[in-house]
Amino acid sequence: MTTPTTPKKPRSLSFRTVAQLVALAIADAAISLWVGRQAYLWMPPQASAEAVLVDDLFGFLTTIGSFIFLGVTTALLYSVLFQRADKYDISDGPPVEGNLLVEILWTTIPLGLVIWIATYSYQIYDQMAILGPMEHMNHVPQLGLMPPAEAATLPAVPERTPIEVHVRQWAWEFRYPDQNIVSTELHLPVNERARLKLISEDVLHGFYVPAFRVKQDVIPGSTIDFGFMPIREGRYRLRDSDYSGTYFAANQGVVVVESEEAYQQWLADAAAQPLTEADNRAFREFTKLGDRPISAGWKTVEPAPPPRVNFASSEEDSYE
Repeated sequence: MTTPTTPKKPRSLSFRTVAQLVALAIADAAISLWVGRQAYLWMPPQASAEAVLVDDLFGFLTTIGSFIFLGVTTALLYSVLFQRADKYDISDGPPVEGNLLVEILWTTIPLGLVIWIATYSYQIYDQMAILGPMEHMNHVPQLGLMPPAEAATLPAVPERTPIEVHVRQWAWEFRYPDQNIVSTELHLPVNERARLKLISEDVLHGFYVPAFRVKQDVIPGSTIDFGFMPIREGRYRLRDSDYSGTYFAANQGVVVVESEEAYQQWLADAAAQPLTEADNRAFREFTKLGDRPISAGWKTVEPAPPPRVNFASSEEDSYE
């Protein structure tokens, strides 16, 4: 005959345990903030105003993600090490079923967090305003790059004609309508909003400059107004971010951000040069295939002929 066991009274969290959890939460928050600041170092240089916004969002999301990851793993380790049940203790843990306060907390906190992330992300995207007319593009003063009072005293800068960006399989071509210049290198003046018209002549391509943190699909049959604000002089890589065929990895270019004086000098020098055939890696590699004695047997898209331009960049040129 077995003797019925008396159920133990469910345990509750002691003040000491609560204090330890609060201390761990504070440490978690401090470490997460540090990790979020380190996230800025994982990215390429901030070469545009949009990059500052995107990095702020990335740092914010990294901080939130770190807090959740460290909090969950720390809570698990803490429970395993310090909240283990005694030997032969088969009683239940602290009762949470029907605890209205706990249910409200674990419902409202995740909901509020999701709304917070969604709202902040939308505000960043709205401030970037990389598509379409930029009448509401007024985020530069908010970034601290230009105080409002100073901005109000600046003389009005005449709006430049947008630069046409033509992309095909597989070459980038930049046309400056006012100067009648064609180039395989995109030159932009610093601290002035760049306005581009993206045009695909065949299939879907992707205009992507990692240092600018901007990316835009270039859709065939559509002319896409695209804009951003370069804020750092230098040479940066332009990549085709969408798979557009065999040689899409070779479809790269160079974006040069320079002072207004250097930009005007480049326009004058390029306009004085005659049209010449640019070097094109995709076309060069495709041409070499014709010299191979063994053919794979399948058809491939023949690259477009190298563009004829006033100014051509070289793959030997450096970039950040």
